[in-house]
Amino acid sequence: QVQLVESGGGLVQACGSLRLSCTASGRTFSKSTMGWFRQAPGEDGDVTTYEFVAFISWNGGSIDYADSVKGRFTISRVNAMNTVYLLMTSLKPEDTATYYCAADGRDYTASRRATYYDYWGQGTQVTVPS
Repeated sequence: QVQLVESGGGLVQACGSLRLSCTASGRTFSKSTMGWFRQAPGEDGDVTTYEFVAFISWNGGSIDYADSVKGRFTISRVNAMNTVYLLMTSLKPEDTATYYCAADGRDYTASRRATYYDYWGQGTQVTVPS
């Protein structure tokens, strides 16, 4: 059974930093794109309501960020550990959300669309008070 487990969320003051981690088990994603999405407080629904944050291709050769986080967030991965990271700096209150890790079940493809991804973590909460 494939599982994605996120960690590293929490409460941080504005301008602070957090690093989220997501470790996969049950299969390897060393040839697959992994991404991060988020859902703001008060929003409810399936993955189609998630906001794209970032993705990283299997070898890190293709990386993409939402405009809202570009220059502040950095996505990275360690395939040997089946883990993807999201380093978040200069955090703002509008970054408050539940952050979800996602993995593509196919090899060598990538997308910003949440519906493209086959596997999801349970989410980790990030709160940046205003």
